[in-house]
Amino acid sequence: MIPIQLTLEGLYSYQERQKIDFESLTEAGLFGIFGSVGSGKSSILEAISFALYGETERLNSRDKRAYNMMNLKSNKSLIEFDFINYENKKFRAKREFKRNSKNFEDVKTPEVTFYEWKNDSWIPLEHSSAERIIGLSYANFKRTIIIPQGQFKEFLELGATERTNMMKEIFSLHRFDLQKNVSDLNTKNKSELDQLEGQLKGFEEVNEDQISAQKEHLKLEQQKFEEIKIQFKTIEEKYQQLKNLKTDFESLKQKKFDFEQLSLQKTEVDELEIKTELFDKVFRIFTPIIAEKNKLEKEISEQLKNKENQFKILQETEARFEHIKSKLAAILPKFEALEQSKIQENDLSLILKMLEYSDDIKTLKVRTEKGSEKVKEVEATQKLIQKRISELSEKTEALKPKKIDSNTLIHVGNWFLEHKNLAESAKNQTGKIEEAQIKIEKLNAELIPFAVDPETYKEDFKQKSDALETEAKKLSERRSQLEVQQKLAHFAGELHDGESCPLCGALEHPNIVEFDDVNAELTEIKKQIEQTEIQKNTYQKQVSEIEKILDRKKIFEDQQKAEQENLNLIKIKTETHRKNFIWTDFNADNEADFEQKRQQSLEIEKQIEELTQQISGQQKTLEKEREHLEKYKKALEEFTLDEAKKEEQIRTSEANLKILKWSDYKEKETAEIVDTYKKLAQSNLETEQNYQQLVKDEKEISPKVAEQTTIVSQLKTRISELEKEISENKNILTKSLVENNFIDVKAVQNILVQEINVQQVRNTIQQFRIQFETLKNGIADLETKLKDFSFDEEQFAEAENQFKTAESNLKLANDSVVKISSEIDRLEKEFKKKENLLLDLAKVQKRRENLAIMQNLFNGAGFVRYISSIYLRQLCDHANVRFHRMTRNQLSLQLNENNDFEIIDYLNEGRSRSVKTLSGGQAFQVSLSLALALAESVQTNAQSEKNFFFIDEGFGTQDVESVNIVFETLMNLQKENRIVGIISHVEELKEKIPVSLHITKDEERGSLIEVV
Repeated sequence: MIPIQLTLEGLYSYQERQKIDFESLTEAGLFGIFGSVGSGKSSILEAISFALYGETERLNSRDKRAYNMMNLKSNKSLIEFDFINYENKKFRAKREFKRNSKNFEDVKTPEVTFYEWKNDSWIPLEHSSAERIIGLSYANFKRTIIIPQGQFKEFLELGATERTNMMKEIFSLHRFDLQKNVSDLNTKNKSELDQLEGQLKGFEEVNEDQISAQKEHLKLEQQKFEEIKIQFKTIEEKYQQLKNLKTDFESLKQKKFDFEQLSLQKTEVDELEIKTELFDKVFRIFTPIIAEKNKLEKEISEQLKNKENQFKILQETEARFEHIKSKLAAILPKFEALEQSKIQENDLSLILKMLEYSDDIKTLKVRTEKGSEKVKEVEATQKLIQKRISELSEKTEALKPKKIDSNTLIHVGNWFLEHKNLAESAKNQTGKIEEAQIKIEKLNAELIPFAVDPETYKEDFKQKSDALETEAKKLSERRSQLEVQQKLAHFAGELHDGESCPLCGALEHPNIVEFDDVNAELTEIKKQIEQTEIQKNTYQKQVSEIEKILDRKKIFEDQQKAEQENLNLIKIKTETHRKNFIWTDFNADNEADFEQKRQQSLEIEKQIEELTQQISGQQKTLEKEREHLEKYKKALEEFTLDEAKKEEQIRTSEANLKILKWSDYKEKETAEIVDTYKKLAQSNLETEQNYQQLVKDEKEISPKVAEQTTIVSQLKTRISELEKEISENKNILTKSLVENNFIDVKAVQNILVQEINVQQVRNTIQQFRIQFETLKNGIADLETKLKDFSFDEEQFAEAENQFKTAESNLKLANDSVVKISSEIDRLEKEFKKKENLLLDLAKVQKRRENLAIMQNLFNGAGFVRYISSIYLRQLCDHANVRFHRMTRNQLSLQLNENNDFEIIDYLNEGRSRSVKTLSGGQAFQVSLSLALALAESVQTNAQSEKNFFFIDEGFGTQDVESVNIVFETLMNLQKENRIVGIISHVEELKEKIPVSLHITKDEERGSLIEVV
């Protein structure tokens, strides 16, 4: 993450809105934030953390965080932070919260919004998760990017378990915690094993012998089925013949019965046919005539009613038309005088505007008089301010020659500071050289008791050891001889005639050898061998101790040499530095005189700055007065123009009057004229609207009268035509009745009332006749077919029983074959399943063995601790690169077997000790080294090309030389593409850092930020 810009308002001691442009700071690679205690330095880092994560180190959610963070003189707080993430994308985090106007202690929950810069504008995001954007949790952010005050040594002092958990989180070591995964796999595998074993229990009786036996049984059943099938076919043919014969005799009997029934219905069908034909004839002739008669009678009735209604409407329309004509005649004289009345109305409107212009002119004259007085006042004020500016400028010019150039003061001050640092460094180096010499002399004293030559002691001790080794070898050989002799003497003493010899097996022993007693000599040789071993061990210990002393002496000699080289370099730097003193106004050996002159110059500069600010203030006031003067003059010009414009408008309006005169009205009250104007305008409007409405009504109703007259006339004509058509219809009906031998219309209606469906009845009759003839012909055909045959019911019953028995036997045989075949298929499938299950069982059992081994490996997160220790050792290696440089190779950081940090002290024989024994300055050095190493690792994982790191403490614990070393370390980070910001009140650092922010706290305005 790289910061771009931070805006603060109403937060802690920041009352006014303050903006920090980080781009100019980060370009330098190393920048600082300086200020006195309590000025608000740490609040900048806290604002960044709170803007991103909504978390701070000082306050938690139970501490009424919003209230306590808000400035007590402010009613709202704002934090706006712009930054670039590891993907080189630009984002903005904004948090804003306000105070309840009715309750001072009630501060609303902060509103948070995240934005991304796209297409030259800030686009709001749907989430407010900084972790998704930056790639770090809050805990990792405060350990690797912004380290808050009081948290610098947290990582160093964590316990082994806590540190392991932290490493798991930072480096995602959870992926190596495979205990649960293995346990889940083991559980799943055990479940599969139980299932397979359970499934195999159902296959215990499934085997190849059982399948073979079923196949043999199937062959026998198939042979039996074929024999039964042949018998069934013979019986089936005989039974089918008898069944067909029975069907024919039963069909003949049924058809005869059906024919008798149809013969009984034939008379009714004939009568229905005659009745239907009569209905069809009458319907076709009389239905159109009667329908036409009814239609004409209905229409003439409707037309008579319509004629009566339309005649009534005609009378009403004519009466309304006469009423409108009378009203129009009455309003006509008033409408003819309307034009003259409107001219009078327009004149009154012009007179009202002229009265309004007269009032405006009076007002403008008063304002012009007051404006002229104000212009005179402003011009007098301007002259006083200009005089004050001249006086202040003269004082400033008088002070400038007395002031020393700022760059000169800075350069001379830096020279004295550097000279002081070099002197202090030389003194320290001399002390270190003397200290190293004392340690070397102490080690030389430790070598005196050994009385050895440091150059040849190893060869001397080697010769002595070789002599002892030769002596020990001779003594060992002699001891072996004596032991053999002692054993033989024991065997000789145990020999007796008749007992076998343990060496040769002989039973007789004529010449037994006698041996001298060697026990005393053997004991003496063993003592000599022990003394030789003791002497060898003594030599080895002496060599080891001498080597340790010489190694330590070598370290101190190298250190003394390095310190002497550093002292020589410092002396050279001092001589060069003295030669660089080129300022004749100052004495290189009199720093006090320089400080006095610098203070005097600073005081003069302060006076000049105050005078300059006063001049600037007076100039701003003068500029404002000039703006006021221009404004007043411009207003006077506008008043004059408006007055002339109003008078011209009055003259123009007077010229446009046609009936009325301006002199008759200019002294009257405006309200009186307005009332007269409104009444006249209303009267004119009503007259015009009423006349236009009456004319419109007359135009609309005149055609309606003519239209209604036409409608009544047309209705009379249509009724006459209908009466003629009804007469013609009666003649046609009478003629048709006579022609078809009907007495009257009633006889026809009696026939038509039957409503016979002619087509349906005809179809029914046709079907009956077809069915009648079909039955008749079918009976004749069957009688001919069965003429030479007879049917025996008992014979048919016997054949039917034989068929059913044979059919049942065939079905049983077939079912047996199918059942056995199915059983064979089932057994073969089950046997195949059993084989597959056995293969799966072997795999799962093998997997169980492998998982048991893995479970032993991953139990208790041991693998995670192992990986964590690797990461920690890598961190130690990276941290030691800087830690060695800071401590001049005197101290080193390492991990012990419990994964706890320890310090290796090379000034004390390279022994290890607890990190808690470090001084405050040393603890800062090792913490800084670890923090930088941790930040590098984490931000490498976050794939960021350029890294940012902020430190908020620690420099106050360092001496001048250590500060220089730390500063060099921080400067070297620029080469590693790192940006570092530091917060401190150490003045030495402020002088060394090229660009910085200076925080001051004003009693009235709060904390103020200045770029230095």
